Amino acid sequence: MKKILLPLMALLPMLSMAGGFQVNLQGNQQTGMGHVGTGFYLGASSAFFNPAMMGLSQNENKFDIEAGASFISASVAFQNQNNGITETTDNPMGTPFYLYGTYKINEDFSAGLAVYTPFGSSVVWGDDWTGKNLIQDISLQAIFIQPTLSYKINDDLRVGAGLNYVSGTVEINRALPAPIGNNNSVNLKGSTGAFGFNTGIYYQATEKLSVGVTYRSQVDVELEGGDVDFTVDPALASSFPDTEFDATLPLPATTSIGIGYQHSEKLLISAEVNMVAWSSYKSLDFDFKDNTASLEDSENPRNYEDAMIFRIGAQYMLNENVKVRAGFYYDQSPITDEYFNPETPNSDNLGITAGLSYEVGERFGVDASFLYIVGLERDSEYKLAGFGGKYKSNSVIPGIGLHYKF
Repeated sequence: MKKILLPLMALLPMLSMAGGFQVNLQGNQQTGMGHVGTGFYLGASSAFFNPAMMGLSQNENKFDIEAGASFISASVAFQNQNNGITETTDNPMGTPFYLYGTYKINEDFSAGLAVYTPFGSSVVWGDDWTGKNLIQDISLQAIFIQPTLSYKINDDLRVGAGLNYVSGTVEINRALPAPIGNNNSVNLKGSTGAFGFNTGIYYQATEKLSVGVTYRSQVDVELEGGDVDFTVDPALASSFPDTEFDATLPLPATTSIGIGYQHSEKLLISAEVNMVAWSSYKSLDFDFKDNTASLEDSENPRNYEDAMIFRIGAQYMLNENVKVRAGFYYDQSPITDEYFNPETPNSDNLGITAGLSYEVGERFGVDASFLYIVGLERDSEYKLAGFGGKYKSNSVIPGIGLHYKF
């Protein structure tokens, strides 16, 4: 019987920090400005964007809280290179959320806790589309929990650091191209946890200019005891037994550099670059608990390249109660043409953003944002499977949040 290896690299979207369908939505105020936030302070969300800035607020309040969510409506269109047929994903709405709390212990020290979900949406191509042997659908959820501390060295220089714990689950379905039967398929489920860290530096260079630098460490995520469940013709049961799998995935380190410029009392301008060390991701290998002639351990070369994201944004204070925002970013894809596939169809992305905040009183306010992502058309072939064509994607993402100080 022909050996069939499972392309389990579909697990990648849950565990990557860039690329795939990952969307940065860690604060509605920052999202409205192109998701910049490393080089200037906007509240408790600094626990994520730059931990060194916690406690930077000049008001007398000790506690700062932010909470919010976004609503992702995303789709990918694929035109097959062999028959010209165009197929589109039918994804349910994703609802990533965030919750931040910071506490100013004294003039020098501040502490914070961040909980956020950089993944939480699903990708659904359908049971009978032309790439069903690669992927039919994937559903994922990942929650990041991050306790953080910051320290003021002097009036101009601050440092901070946090510990990241990542808890995630994923479920994948794909058709199985077996020689017997027409409805063979496999379901994969797994959960995992891992640790990493982030650090930050904030420097008030002049009265108007501030600079921030952050580093998020590489995290090697070990997924152990994931479930592999087959639905196959009875004649294939011995070749494809229900089993478990282990895998180790490297999450690349990310370095961010941002500046904030307070042009006037009303206008704030910012620029930022994120550098993602994707070249550390060479291969995704899987160890199955039970092997057969048709189900062997697999090695899946990825050979990703380092990628960068360039961001700009601005905030303008209309009056004491209303602030408006706008931004733009360019997000490079780390995936080369040779390994581009429908499991993570990530092309270069353009993001256009807008947002506003309304202060209800001295302590309470509402934040809203809107993000539109255009994935540039890409014509690529996944050479390991001989599957290729044109991909084009877009996402519409409104968001709403609250902030409170006391």
